[in-house]
Amino acid sequence: MKSIMSSFLFVMFSLFLNAQFTQADSVFVKKFYEMALSDNAAHNDLKILCKEIGNRIAGSENADKAIVWGEETLSGIADTVQKMPVMVPKWVREKNEYGAIVIGRKKLVIPVKALGGSVGTNGLLKAEVIECRDFEDLKKKGNEVKGKIVFFNKAFDPVFINTGSAYGNTFPIRSDGASEAAKYGAVGCIIRSLTSADDRFPHTGAMSYKSDVPQIPAAAISSVDAHTLHTKLEMSKVFFEMKMNCELFPDVEQFNVIGEIKGTQFPERIIVVGGHLDSWDVGEGAHDDGAGIVQSIEVLRLLKRAGYKPACTIRCVLYINEEFGNDGGLTYADSVHAQQLNHIAAIESDAGGFTPKGFSLDGTDEQVEWLKGLQNFFDPYNLYVFKRGGSGVDISPLKNGKTMLFGLQVDGQRYFDYHHTDNDIFENVNRRELELGAAAMTSLVYFLDQREIKRGE
Repeated sequence: MKSIMSSFLFVMFSLFLNAQFTQADSVFVKKFYEMALSDNAAHNDLKILCKEIGNRIAGSENADKAIVWGEETLSGIADTVQKMPVMVPKWVREKNEYGAIVIGRKKLVIPVKALGGSVGTNGLLKAEVIECRDFEDLKKKGNEVKGKIVFFNKAFDPVFINTGSAYGNTFPIRSDGASEAAKYGAVGCIIRSLTSADDRFPHTGAMSYKSDVPQIPAAAISSVDAHTLHTKLEMSKVFFEMKMNCELFPDVEQFNVIGEIKGTQFPERIIVVGGHLDSWDVGEGAHDDGAGIVQSIEVLRLLKRAGYKPACTIRCVLYINEEFGNDGGLTYADSVHAQQLNHIAAIESDAGGFTPKGFSLDGTDEQVEWLKGLQNFFDPYNLYVFKRGGSGVDISPLKNGKTMLFGLQVDGQRYFDYHHTDNDIFENVNRRELELGAAAMTSLVYFLDQREIKRGE
């Protein structure tokens, strides 16, 4: 009974807070949307980031250029800008990767992409292929694996409505496949790309090695080529050739970039927006996560242009190295804890620049009910998802039971068509969808700031 009463009080308190929002609040939200959709600033920023800098894997020269760009861009908007040192890994691949399906004297050359962190092949590697669906199948075929290249052919499960769930279901294959195969004496590992798309783009992404087994080269092949290889294996013995030159170097120093608008009433209370500045070393990192970067910058720009002076401090954080270990997010959180900073909320955009649907929140019952209470204000803008759920990798280390952690929810059905590929380019981000996301994030920041004003001292 006490639990029911507590829940009831949470709901009533949240409704009370939201009931205090007025027509003036709706006017500000309308202004944010009108400016975002007419100025096209976020889209212009994304073009510069993608076309003038390009992909920007942590530790690279392009990542250094992106950090400079982020600092310069925020300097024209924020009250203050600072760089936070972060140690990041430096893994380098040479671009002349090679793969081929070989049957007798016939050879079919196909595109391959080394998985992030993989060792190279030290010349040309050629071995017979053995196909496994997953780790259980690998275990059953253990005695047959020695000296071969293991081909993990696990497709996205199409029944998952949330494509992120399908990705999570196959992620362990990419992360641990090489080490699992090495346990049984495999000399190499290739995986079907983590995507629902039927195309010729291999999808890279982070993998790791376990310390108790040999490190063997690991690469991804496209879904179409995975189907071809599967079909050939059903008919005959198949060999695979691969050549990859890649190497892990000692860690290097790079930076998170932090721009903020100082709060006028509660400057010690901080609301964060952000995404990750790094990408993989393929494509242009447009959806992952150039979109989140420019949307976060746009939040500060829209607040300034609308003439809104926030009561709380609003921070935009461009995190470095989400892809290869979340060093930027962890370093930022360590700094927050060490300085005992009061973070009211953090919002992350890292699901691509697609049509926004709403927000998920990793928070308390009261906080979730407060979020749900905003639905009427967002209804004219076709936002309808307001739920408890995950937020984002970069901001997850801030979780402390008090700070609200939000994730921008988008229509992600096509996200894994582009994810970690040569196809993740500026041209594949829709301008209007990108800018709708920026306006949604700005509006949420506004409501969070107003919430603190209503709460008072």
